[in-house]
Amino acid sequence: MSETKPVCMTSPLAESEPIPNALAVGQKLILTVSDIAFGGEGVARAENFVVFIPFVALGEVVEVKLTEVKKNFGRAQLVRVITPSPNRVTPPCTYFGQCGGCQYQHIAYDAQLHIKHKQITDLFDRVGGFPAALIDPVIPCPQPFGYRNRIMIRSQWNKTLQKLEVGYLRHDNNFVVSIDECKIAEPALNEQIKLVRANPPHKGGLKVALRIAAEGWQVPRDSFFQNNFFLLPKLVATVRARLLDSGAKHLVDAYCGVGFFSVELADLVESYAGVEIDMQAIKAARNNAAGRNRTNGDFIIGPTEELLPTLLNRFSAEKTCVILDPPRTGCAPKGIQQLRELRPAQLIYVSCHPATLARDLQLLCADGVYKLEKVVPLDMFPQTQHVECVADLRRM
Repeated sequence: MSETKPVCMTSPLAESEPIPNALAVGQKLILTVSDIAFGGEGVARAENFVVFIPFVALGEVVEVKLTEVKKNFGRAQLVRVITPSPNRVTPPCTYFGQCGGCQYQHIAYDAQLHIKHKQITDLFDRVGGFPAALIDPVIPCPQPFGYRNRIMIRSQWNKTLQKLEVGYLRHDNNFVVSIDECKIAEPALNEQIKLVRANPPHKGGLKVALRIAAEGWQVPRDSFFQNNFFLLPKLVATVRARLLDSGAKHLVDAYCGVGFFSVELADLVESYAGVEIDMQAIKAARNNAAGRNRTNGDFIIGPTEELLPTLLNRFSAEKTCVILDPPRTGCAPKGIQQLRELRPAQLIYVSCHPATLARDLQLLCADGVYKLEKVVPLDMFPQTQHVECVADLRRM
């Protein structure tokens, strides 16, 4: 059977015109990439039909093969680049395009920063109506490769090849791609990957967490710590600057983990309290504070949403800053409602997921309860779709 010839479909149609009924899985198209969506996929249009394509750059003309066709959108794999972007570079990683860890290795680093800034501003405008002027340029990482201090290696039995795969998940499915090294991991972790491959898990379905210890910090095996030591000083400096600007006298560090922000900021306030549900993390936080002689606060175990009212009554809400550094899913609705009712003077929201951050900021700012002063993005995750943001909100 002869291969389907590519169809060039780049001219826009009015919204009322029908989706091209000729489109089907396996069909080839020639498209122009008009945007890079949050998540890293390129956006192109076949008439009024949106097609998402991984591993492309803005403005490129590409030939693609449709892999999924829905009512209003489809997905495609890149066949070839016809007109490359001036920002396209050669990825240094052998596994890029198969492995699901990175999305942007084919794009020059400066251009990655611009892409992430546009994605954040578009998202904040769409979700919360926040103006682009509130979003600072993305702070770059001084080391765009070899920065990750923690990775997760997976194992999976490959029935076809009758061997155990040890590596990362593919970008397009849940199968594991075997790897010998990871270009965004610190060199010491690549040495650990070699050891795992030499002594693989005894069966598929197991995960192995590899981590470099954070110097001077006590971090239990399953507790969170920032994955990029190289940009960590900038993250701390950003949060310190926002706290100093508000003049808050007390600090509540919600979802405090091992007490990172509490310990780093304790010298700026009269008193602080860290809140965390993980007992092992709380024990580590107390030790981390003691090791730095931070004696003006304490750490409390329990759900943030249950302890916030007590802490904000204890500290006086009008003089208190609450730092929020929740999981990627964002703050629980109960916590959002409590903050709107108790109204601490300042909220500093640290998030690695701009979508849930924008959602929560919209809820916090509804009806003029809070005002978003500034968002500072930091590229804690170069070569990937992820980006860290520090948002500063003030009580109206």
